[in-house]
Amino acid sequence: MSSRIHNPDLPGSPILPGATIGMVGGGQLGRLFALEARRMGYHTIILDPDSSAPAGQVADDQIRAPLADISAARELAARADVVTLEWENADVGAISALEELIPVRPGAGVLRVAQNRILEKTEARRLGLSTADFRAVSSQAELVDAVRDLGTPSILKTATGGYDGKGQAVIRSPGDAATAFAELGGGVVPLILEAFVDFRMEVSVLCARGPDGRVESFPVVENRHQNGILDLTLAPAPLPAPLAREAVKIGETLTRGLGVVGLLAVEMVVGRDDQLYVNEIAPRPHNSGHYTWEACSVSQFEQQLRAVCGLPLARPELLRPAAMANLLGEHCGTGKGLLSVADALARPGLALHLYGKQSARAGRKMGHLTALADSAEEAATQVMEARAAIEAEYRRNPEPAAGNRGIE
Repeated sequence: MSSRIHNPDLPGSPILPGATIGMVGGGQLGRLFALEARRMGYHTIILDPDSSAPAGQVADDQIRAPLADISAARELAARADVVTLEWENADVGAISALEELIPVRPGAGVLRVAQNRILEKTEARRLGLSTADFRAVSSQAELVDAVRDLGTPSILKTATGGYDGKGQAVIRSPGDAATAFAELGGGVVPLILEAFVDFRMEVSVLCARGPDGRVESFPVVENRHQNGILDLTLAPAPLPAPLAREAVKIGETLTRGLGVVGLLAVEMVVGRDDQLYVNEIAPRPHNSGHYTWEACSVSQFEQQLRAVCGLPLARPELLRPAAMANLLGEHCGTGKGLLSVADALARPGLALHLYGKQSARAGRKMGHLTALADSAEEAATQVMEARAAIEAEYRRNPEPAAGNRGIE
């Protein structure tokens, strides 16, 4: 039940500890948010259909219903003081219904942009930012024209849905177009063709904006991917200071221009000519921001809470260089019972986060490792070596014993 201890009729009134924060989505981002909220004296209630949702395991309560369930959304509104998101593919209709009853931060307008790659790039260009050249594609004839305009190689993507490398196909020659169109559901789902950008690095910046319009940004980080999934994040990114400042400016321009209240992660690529190109946005905490828990003066999850509750934003500072490596299903299973975890944690500056997921599969994010060191590259070596040791044990014994249960 909501405490309603703030005054919703008083403009600028903060939502104070003791209040209840609703979260749409119950994955690992919601779990880490709920842990920070509990530390700061807030209650959380999760909307997610999964009875073993990672966030539901640590939240005060959970409404088990599909994210598009309007009646469940209304129940969430009745039991919370403010609502935020952990997934940008939340149902826009349900979020719009929520907005009629309670502050939702960020709102449906931001989601509509973040859920559509065509709108993402259109909005970025409206704000004067650079993106890869692109064309909206709804027919094979339009794809043929787009490939002729943009050349090859180019990348065909679904305009909506798709994440971690899913929903896209590389067109290496004009002859690949028809196959890619069919594979991605062309003619049924909207597609976008993007020109190939010759880049030397992928980076991201995480920005927070409060209801008063103030914006604070985290350091720019480098992201390295494997099979379309984020594999490793290094903080700070190895960029010249002027280019890092430009990346932050791009993130803040999008955050303000879209009217975000909450967090916005902005992914960019750095061209060979040091030109920055906006790739994707996510109006929520981001995988590349996990390092902030250990390495920064404020975590991305606390900053999200501050923003959505109208509290003063913290000024993020990188306290020590860091690196974060994802733990996928093929690396560790559920992570339970692995003796190598203890060995990994013997490394100075290493931290482990497991998400409590009950089943593992290849490509599924089960947890992450973070290391602090004197340089980001040194920290990267630490997390990669620790992950390799965990993976080696898991491959030898993919179903380890439950291990020492401890004192009951």
